Amino acid sequence: MIAVRTGPILAATILGSAVVFIDSTVVNVALPALRSDLGATLAEQQWVVEAYLLMLGSLVLVGGSLGDLYGRRRIFLLGLAGFGIASALCAVAPGAELLIAARGLQGIAGALLVPSSLAILTTTFPEDRRAVAVGTWTAWTSGMIALGPPLGGLLVDVASWRAVFALNLPLIAACLVLAARALPADPPRAATARRIDGVGAGLCALGLGGPVYALTREPALGWGAPEVLAGLLGGFALLAAFVLWEARHRDPMLPLGVFRVRTVAVGNGATLLLYAGLNAATFLLALFLQQVAGWDALEAGLALTPLSLLMIALSRRFGALSTRFGPRALMGTGPLVAGCGLLLMLRIDEHADYLTQVLPAVLVFGLGMAMTVAPLTATVLTGTASRHAGIASGINNAVARIAGLLAIAGVGAVTAAAYAGELQRRLPAVDSGALVTARRTPFVGLRGHEEASAAASTVALHHGMAVAAVLTLAAGVLSLVGLRGGPTG
Repeated sequence: MIAVRTGPILAATILGSAVVFIDSTVVNVALPALRSDLGATLAEQQWVVEAYLLMLGSLVLVGGSLGDLYGRRRIFLLGLAGFGIASALCAVAPGAELLIAARGLQGIAGALLVPSSLAILTTTFPEDRRAVAVGTWTAWTSGMIALGPPLGGLLVDVASWRAVFALNLPLIAACLVLAARALPADPPRAATARRIDGVGAGLCALGLGGPVYALTREPALGWGAPEVLAGLLGGFALLAAFVLWEARHRDPMLPLGVFRVRTVAVGNGATLLLYAGLNAATFLLALFLQQVAGWDALEAGLALTPLSLLMIALSRRFGALSTRFGPRALMGTGPLVAGCGLLLMLRIDEHADYLTQVLPAVLVFGLGMAMTVAPLTATVLTGTASRHAGIASGINNAVARIAGLLAIAGVGAVTAAAYAGELQRRLPAVDSGALVTARRTPFVGLRGHEEASAAASTVALHHGMAVAAVLTLAAGVLSLVGLRGGPTG
């Protein structure tokens, strides 16, 4: 039975997860079109990305628990159907607010899909074929991530940003048919005293949402606004309550004990810093190339393709080197190389020449990421007992998503302030109301002041890239200081 069904099972889990990962990257190149069509501000552009990452990152561990309790096949199919419905709502959203809400629903459905797909592979494939199955799943889903930006750019240019979401519908339909036929039936539910940590999930989502909301509203309201302060202080208080709850709850969604293992703690810290730099940089570059340099969506998507191709081509080789020599050298050196790539992006100006400014930076950044990602994942997983490997994988996936969530919000506040400050320096007589508008819509420009706006946008990009570089470099320093040498890490 297994020999006959493993191919369709693998195809179904890859296709289902790939849709989730594509939608984490495909939207970035559609953001300028959203601004033009829906009048979206920078904060709303951010939330189109953030609502998805917030729900996905904060609920992915709960999604894994639901699969354990109610059946992986059942939860996988439910996640597929939910993702399809949410994608349809995104495609027809008449305004930015409803689009953001639908993106949040996509993230919830994705949190059901991803952990269930990996759990299905783990329980379906025999032990001697399991590593190959998971490796194939990883390679294909990484390829889909690489496909996201150019595919999104092509759809935006030839059709509309709505086509980016509509494309999910035939993919989901095909996956539903394949999964319904191929996935093995769930075994009968065993009696268990385990409970879903709903309180923990709520505290996590609201605690993360508070700072993100505050950072996206700050450009329009300022740091002293009650709305901003309430978001920051309330969010941090809820996150503290989340940690206390998880420490005392019998069935926590985040078992804090795994962080007592040095490699797990350092690995997840490096993940947080590295993926924060990655998400901040790619978000900013996609906006700048289109809204300032005048590239179309497809060109902006293709600009980042070498990054993903390098990761796909070289990750396995660097993973093998990590196994042989230990992860410390690669996890320390890789982020330093990637950080140098982001520093090279400080050479990009409003003309954004691809061959001399963009491509060299993307290649160096991609090489550093390729050096790091496989050793990082292996370190986190092998640092725990095998029975906790699923938990460790889920935590690391959640940390990566949360890193992007916080980074995009934070770097948006930095670039907005830099943009408005540079405009005020160059145009001291400009109306204060125009500066407030500029803080809400950096990279767009003030009518009649196009030259000053382009220069201010370049300064804003450099500030954001500098923050991304510092985060990435810090991941390398943390790994060098925190990890021990040798093949065991």
